[in-house]
Amino acid sequence: MHIVHTIADLRDALSRFRRPAFVPTMGNLHDGHIALVRQARPLGDVTVSSIFVNRLQFAPHEDFDSYPRTLDTDAERLKAAGCNVLFAPREQELYPQPQTYRVHPASDLSDILEGHFRPGFFIGVSTVVLKLFSCVYAGMPSGIAAFGKKDYQQVMVVRRMVQQFALPIEILAGETQRAPDGLALSSRNGYLSPAEREEAVQLSIALRTLGHAALASTPGDLPALEATAMQGLARRGWKPDYLTVRRRSDLLSPQVGHPPEPLVVLGAAKLGNTRLIDNLEI
Repeated sequence: MHIVHTIADLRDALSRFRRPAFVPTMGNLHDGHIALVRQARPLGDVTVSSIFVNRLQFAPHEDFDSYPRTLDTDAERLKAAGCNVLFAPREQELYPQPQTYRVHPASDLSDILEGHFRPGFFIGVSTVVLKLFSCVYAGMPSGIAAFGKKDYQQVMVVRRMVQQFALPIEILAGETQRAPDGLALSSRNGYLSPAEREEAVQLSIALRTLGHAALASTPGDLPALEATAMQGLARRGWKPDYLTVRRRSDLLSPQVGHPPEPLVVLGAAKLGNTRLIDNLEI
């Protein structure tokens, strides 16, 4: 595996290829990231991953400075998974001057759920992803980019951005990888104490319970079901931001009187000092 730190070296390493399969990450990799690499690898003629902790998507009170940086271990895992090129830029390389040009996704998608509780988050995500796409796919006729479904709303934001900018990139959404007890794998799981780790699976259990109840009810019942799910987690010591049932197509609430549509249950809640997210398609 070739490790590069500059855009010029990345483009040189990719110059003889035509269809990169790209997996962008912030590092501190887990089995979910590795599954994305393995899933993307046969779809391109070179497999690329990036590791960059993106300051733009962190609010001032969030964990940018403490976010784990584990480059050496991550590089070994990527190499073992068959990654060909690892792009690990320093902040000065990707943002040589203040990033005053930014991508602002449409508010109907980016200002709800995660965007409501983390204002500006999807602006930071969209800006860095577009910049990474520019670094990887410059001069390429096509490519693949893989993102995990655990960040369900993020996948939708990126997919819409690709469509609206007519980028020649196919977005691959990889299924959420879970621990044996059902906890969605996340880099932030490492922040959990042993007791919190045992409790953390309750988020996925709450989503599954809410999903079952939603399928047996009507859209008019959902607000009460969602409130009950939130209260259940709160009684266990969580601080939930949302547990909600939404349409997969646009993440808006199902409408009374409309034909049934594919749905997804999404949740975000803080356990101790760690904020976890998860979702379940129903």
